[in-house]
Amino acid sequence: MTDFTLDPRLCADTVPVGDLGLCSVLLMDDARFPWLILVPRRAGVSELTDLAPEESGALWREVRLAVGVMQALAKPDKVNVAALGNVVAQMHVHVVGRFLSDPAWPGPVWGFEAAKPYPHHARAQLAERAGALFAAA
Repeated sequence: MTDFTLDPRLCADTVPVGDLGLCSVLLMDDARFPWLILVPRRAGVSELTDLAPEESGALWREVRLAVGVMQALAKPDKVNVAALGNVVAQMHVHVVGRFLSDPAWPGPVWGFEAAKPYPHHARAQLAERAGALFAAA
């Protein structure tokens, strides 16, 4: 879709991993938690109900794929999936790997202290590994 534009906050907080059929996949630049974000490439979408029924089905298939990638990528104890939109209205789905030992456990990751960006080389390697896992799935 040529009229799709990624929200500036998502651009600032993430790095691209790649594109699926419906969604762009982003890696959150926060080394405390392995964290992917899926953003449907549709303009003006802020709620699940803004997508056509077949697109909402595609979104959840891609979320399932992302959960599998997260499990292979980070081997977390739990994978959290959420679509909040309180800060960024653009429809996006968080897929967050959680560990019993992570600093926010068992609470939510949102609003827990300040993000700790990855070193540039580590961020690039993680995004590349995630992209390869999506391609292989």
